[in-house]
Parts: sequence; structure tokens; C-alpha cells
Amino acid sequence: MKNTQWYKEMAFYQIWPRSFSDGNGDGIGDLYGVYEKLDYIKSLNVDGIWFSPLYVSPNADYGYDVADYMDISPDYGDLDIFKKVLDGAHERGLRVIMDLVVNHTSDEHAWFKAGIADKAGPYHDYYFWRKAKPNGKLPNNWGSLFEGKAWEYNPELDEYYLHIFAKKQADLNMDNPAVREEVKRIMRFWLDLGVDGFREDVITFISKKPGLPNDRLTPFLKGIRHYSNGPRIHEYLGEFKRDVLSKYDCITIGEAPLMTPRTALEYIDESGAKDLDLMFHFQHMGADCLFTDYIPRRFSLRRLKRSFTRWQKKLSGRAWNTLYLENHDHPRIISRYGSESHRTESGKMLAACYLFQQGTPFIYQGQEIGMTNISLQTIGEYKCVMAKNEYKKKTRWPEEKKMALIHRASRDSARTPMQWTCGEKAGFTTGEPWFAINPNYVTINVERDNADEDSILNFYRKALKFRKDNPVVLWGSYREHKPMSKWFYTYEREYQGVRLLVICSFSDKERRYTAPSGFSLPEGEPVLFNYAHPPLNGNTFMAKPYETRVYLFA
Repeated sequence: MKNTQWYKEMAFYQIWPRSFSDGNGDGIGDLYGVYEKLDYIKSLNVDGIWFSPLYVSPNADYGYDVADYMDISPDYGDLDIFKKVLDGAHERGLRVIMDLVVNHTSDEHAWFKAGIADKAGPYHDYYFWRKAKPNGKLPNNWGSLFEGKAWEYNPELDEYYLHIFAKKQADLNMDNPAVREEVKRIMRFWLDLGVDGFREDVITFISKKPGLPNDRLTPFLKGIRHYSNGPRIHEYLGEFKRDVLSKYDCITIGEAPLMTPRTALEYIDESGAKDLDLMFHFQHMGADCLFTDYIPRRFSLRRLKRSFTRWQKKLSGRAWNTLYLENHDHPRIISRYGSESHRTESGKMLAACYLFQQGTPFIYQGQEIGMTNISLQTIGEYKCVMAKNEYKKKTRWPEEKKMALIHRASRDSARTPMQWTCGEKAGFTTGEPWFAINPNYVTINVERDNADEDSILNFYRKALKFRKDNPVVLWGSYREHKPMSKWFYTYEREYQGVRLLVICSFSDKERRYTAPSGFSLPEGEPVLFNYAHPPLNGNTFMAKPYETRVYLFA
């Protein structure tokens, strides 16, 4: 019988291609570089690759503004090298999933251009075009998540088009059946090439409320209540599944801002229609911010633990979790939830805090060597459209305060070139890098971590191998202990009489720790830890800063 749930036993490695590895020396990461690193990726003990967008794009949002869905950006290569990478990955037992970005296209996409050139033609209705209101006001009061208001004026048509994200990212009108057929065509193209599925970018935004009414209730993210989890979202996802996805051995992973477990189950509940296989959410990324990284607040371990446990418990037996701490949309996790002063220790602890939960884990490039945030001197040195917009909005803030926020919150910290060696340009390129390389590459790099048995990189390898080899991690139940602790995250996994206890300290000081009731630490096997020869005093120990211990009770 065909295994239709292979994703449950996997771990994925996310590649943001522009910054991964430059194979042709032009300063931009590419598929030639990825091909050279396939053995490295396999060595991590992952089972698949998730590519951030590789499509043709003018890069207003670095690939998430697609100008051609069925070709590879010349920055990254062409379809021939993509097929070579795909075949090479499959030969190594690695599945490959693509980013599918169909809430919007670039304003340089042929559809958008044709819709302007011929207002009466079929492509005009591929997007949301509206006249100004009689009083000259915008078509509605929605805001853009990236740039100002959600409407941009086009003088050729004397109309506005909708863009929930950047001005160059025009929202597609999924209510138009022709647009949905285009999406199916895109899916078939890549699935027929041999890809194994899609991560579907902001997929819960593709159905807008008819009439695009004003939002008179939402004080923040104005308009989101009228396009998030919209009225026909399940109809459209069901159509894609029925007409295309069900005919292939593939997976689909949704991405959804403001997602809760209850709403996620409407998409991924295995006892229901199950529009998608997995769902990326952002709740655990709010432990140090509110809604967005640009509204910071003090990190709260209790807030983080509540999110972890809520998703583990609510989805248990009904759906499958995604597990991640880093991706292309967030600053580096050590700089957020860990400590750059205790980089190695906190990097390993953060790995343990999420890799042993139930779900499919995702590791983002550079996370496995403990890369950290970058601090550039001026806003002009940053690339991210969101960072530039947030800086622009803070008109009354002093320069120092504005730049401190950018340093803390910018997605660009996750997009600095991968640090491969301590040599020139971090081994990323022989050319001029497209973006700044973090100066700490001389000590934080793959070459150095490879040679160090106690490195963060080798800790990830051991942790991911342990996941593969132990059914308790894949299939076991989850139980949190000490939920009110301000310093420790402790959770248990249990399966067929085997138990795993994961202990993580989020403190930069030594803290006394006592095992939960029902566990005798001296009787457990310490399978992973981030300090050498960790001592025990019965069921108690003094946890060092950011210490983690993983015990197996067979």
C-alpha cells in the first residue's frame, strides 16, 4: 500500500537560494551551488529540501513577487540545472518541495501587464481593480502588510489594484475560475517534473470577502478579517486537491499568519476533508513580539511554552505539527530566544527544545551552525522591503532607536550569505556578495563546526539521527512538566513503554533543577547534552546557562 504520510517521518532543510551557495562566482547563490552541497545537506540527517522561490522575479520581495511561475530565475540557473539538482536530491533519498506563491504575482508578470494593456481582455480580471470612490478616496480602508495602504494607483487605467503585501505584489483574484486553472497548471508543471510537493505561501489569504468591504472593527492589520480564512478558501483548496494534488504522491504545507490550532484543524484534520497536510503558524514566534517582529516585547518562556504545548495537545491524534524556529521571515533564533554570549550552548538547547516534539521539523540554512543577527550601520545597507517601510514609518523616532529596531527585527538577518568557511567571503562566493556577510563568519562556519565533535552542527546531526532511530520521538505522546517555571522548559514523550525527558534551561545563570515526579534521572540514559559529563545529585542538578539534557527511559 502506498505510504501517503511519509512526511511524518521526515525532517526538512530550507534553502533560501540567493544566500545559500554561489556556484558560478557572480555573488548570488544559485542552483549550481546547491548541487555542490547536496552531500552536505544529506549529512545533516534530513530527508528533504524546501526551496524558497526559485522562479523568475524582479526581487521586490526576493522571489515572493513571481514574474514567471514556470521557469527558473536566471540568478539561480535554468530548468536544466534545476532538474539536475532534483535528480541529485532524489538519488540521495531527499524529497524536494517548492514554494508556491499564488496569493499574488509581481506587477511585472505577463498576466498583470496584459490586464493593463487590454482592460476588456481576460487578464484584467485576474487581479482586483477598482475605481476610486466618488469622493476620491481609496476603494477601501485596508492596509498593506508591507507598504502603506493596500491600493496602488495605475494612471494608464485610472484604477487602483489591490496589494496586501508590497506594491509590486498584486493580489490575484482567485474568484476568477481562469486564475484557479492557472494555479492547477503551475502545480502540474512542477509535479510532472518530479517535485514532491509545495509549501503554499500565505495560502489562507487567497479568498477575499465579496465586495472587498471596509474593515470597521480591526484596529491592527486593517482588512485582514475580510481576507484571512475567507469565505471560499476551503472550496478552492479542495478544488486544487481534487483536480491535481490527489493524483500525485505529494504533500502540501500551508503558511498562515494569525493561525490558531482550532482554525488549523479546519485545514489539516485527518478525519475531515484535509485540504492540506501541514500548516505553518507563527504563534511560538510571538514569545518576544506582538503580531510582528517589529512590535517587540520582553521574551517570555512561559508564552513560548504555552504555544508549544497548545499546538502539541490540540493537534494530537487529529493532525500533524510543523516544527521550526527559523526561516527566511524571522531574525536568527539565538539572537532572539538564546544568547549570543552563550551561542554554542543556547544553540544546542534551542535545537533540543523543538526537535523532539511530535511533528515534522524544519531546519533553516545556517541555523545548524548557530548563525546570528547582523547589525548594519544604515538603513540603505538593508535589502528587505519590510525593513525599509518600518524604518520610514518611524518618522519621530531618533536614528539610533530606529536602527536598533531594524537590527532586532529585520528578516535580512536570516538572509545574509551562508557561512561555509573562515576564508575569504565565507566560502560563499568568489565574486562580490549580493549582500553583506556577517563578520563573525571567521569563527561561525561549517568548516569549523565540521571539525569540532562538540559543535552545534554535530549536535543537530546527532539529534536528527536520534529522531529517525527512536519511535518515541516520531509517534510518542507529549506532556509538559513544570509549565509555570520561568527558566525551564521540560517535556516528556512516551510510546509503548519508552519515555523521553527533554530538559531545557532558558537562563543565562546557573539554576537548580529537580526532575518531575515519576522520573529517576540516575536510571535514565543521557542521550544528548550540551555540557560535558553533566553531574547529578540524585534527582537534582545545577543547570548551567542554557543547559539541555535529554534522557531516555526504556
